[in-house]
Amino acid sequence: MRALVKPTAGPGLELREVPEPTPGQGEVKIKVMRAGLCGTDLHILSWDDFAAAHVKAGQTIGHEFYGEIVELGHGVPEGEGQGQFHVGQRVSVEGHVVCEHCRNCRAGRRHMCSNTVSIGVDRDGAFADYVVVPITNVWKQPDVIDAELGAIFDPLGNAVHTAFQFPLTAEDVLVTGAGPIGFMCAAIARHAGARNVVLTDINDERLELARSIEGVVGVNTLREDVRDRFAELNMTEGFDIGLEISGSPKATEQMIDLCTNGAKIAMLGLPARPYAINWNTLIARMLTIQGVYGRAMYDTWYRATYLMTGSEKFREQVRKVITHRFAPENWEEAFETARGGHAGKIILEWND
Repeated sequence: MRALVKPTAGPGLELREVPEPTPGQGEVKIKVMRAGLCGTDLHILSWDDFAAAHVKAGQTIGHEFYGEIVELGHGVPEGEGQGQFHVGQRVSVEGHVVCEHCRNCRAGRRHMCSNTVSIGVDRDGAFADYVVVPITNVWKQPDVIDAELGAIFDPLGNAVHTAFQFPLTAEDVLVTGAGPIGFMCAAIARHAGARNVVLTDINDERLELARSIEGVVGVNTLREDVRDRFAELNMTEGFDIGLEISGSPKATEQMIDLCTNGAKIAMLGLPARPYAINWNTLIARMLTIQGVYGRAMYDTWYRATYLMTGSEKFREQVRKVITHRFAPENWEEAFETARGGHAGKIILEWND
């Protein structure tokens, strides 16, 4: 089969023929239909410290995907009912494989498992014609979720997990970082009934895409002070909720400054290096900061599915984040487009 592989412990990737995988105990084999390109994949391509600590030479990468079950391993319950699976079933996949035995796993906090292994990072992934995954990571998708939307359920889950850390209805919400997850956070906040949603970035193309979400205000913070928009938004004191997606120290500083007393901030964006923040402001304004990672397994998946199936308008808003589609043979162009910073979500079209 075709697979996009890390050929050596260094920069670069290679599309090559590799043996098809066989599902083991409690696993299923999935024919990959669509896969999303993620910032993590760019790190693996360039071979930074993160990639060197996790990825092995010869490993297939890719972790955002949707496909069809083609084979059940021994011990997988077969059928049509809840908790059962069958060949031909369309699915998305949670990318974090957890141990099920640590304290957090046994307490129902699987997304906090300290022994997590990631598909496409620590084990073979989904930039391939077929991938094998544990059945516990498989998420059945209803027919209304097509292959493209199913392929972005991983980052949509990040956005859902971040956005719903705090109640959004009737609140003024600031989202920093207009990449795909920031875009989806803004769409979720609007759908959940936020009073105002402001999305900031320094990339005009991404902000223009964000403004396609009805009711979202996009602000380029290189040229404009967000406070200059307060009057038109009928705001006086600041934002009630902050969703930090960019990983930018400057964006975090601006968010803390723009939040009202008692505001709550959820932080998903990972900074490239440690940085200082104004603790005096944070303390004096009694702000709450909540770190966010991955998706809550599997509450986030239920929420994301409900949001997608409950509103065609919301589905089509989210679909706008997909701006480019490539065949696997054109993976280099796909990665270059992603690295250029002008695209939304990029999809690799593996199989129909």
